[in-house]
Amino acid sequence: MEHSNTSAVKRRPSFIPSQDRIPFYAATATAAVIAVMGLWNLLHTSPDMVHARSFKEEFKAFGSLARIALFAVLSHYVLVAIMKRRWLTRWARVKTFIAALSRLARKWHTPVAILSLSLILLHVVGAFMYGFKPDFHSISGLLALLALLPVPLSGLFRYRRLDRQWHLRLGLAFAVLFLIHAFV
Repeated sequence: MEHSNTSAVKRRPSFIPSQDRIPFYAATATAAVIAVMGLWNLLHTSPDMVHARSFKEEFKAFGSLARIALFAVLSHYVLVAIMKRRWLTRWARVKTFIAALSRLARKWHTPVAILSLSLILLHVVGAFMYGFKPDFHSISGLLALLALLPVPLSGLFRYRRLDRQWHLRLGLAFAVLFLIHAFV
């Protein structure tokens, strides 16, 4: 008498926890569509228009949208820092509100970050098409991009607790360089 024991077969766990898979894959698919459509639009721009003011405003708009999304991504860390410092111990209602905002920011951290990556890609491609000048603004943007590149990979390792705080450290380095690029 032979019967199969399917419980003995071990499945390899996914990098993404089951409760985060649907938002992760939906954000990834949406980001891919945004990136492909945006790249198609940028790469099919007439060579005469690449150095026009309207083209510059177009790729700067991608950067502005990414800036808004990144503020939402970074808000989770700010809210957690407020909660850890115990600044709100006297105000129970405010503390409850901040805790709810922190949970919401944590839930949307990864999907919004993935969407912002597609917008940053379009901003970078547009900036290089327009012309890279070795000035402070362009160099700070390039340094912010270099700091950003390992952040998504370390975020995947973060799910498995294998990142040794690299996601947070590189994310903070990117945040500082990003703020310098955006506001100086």
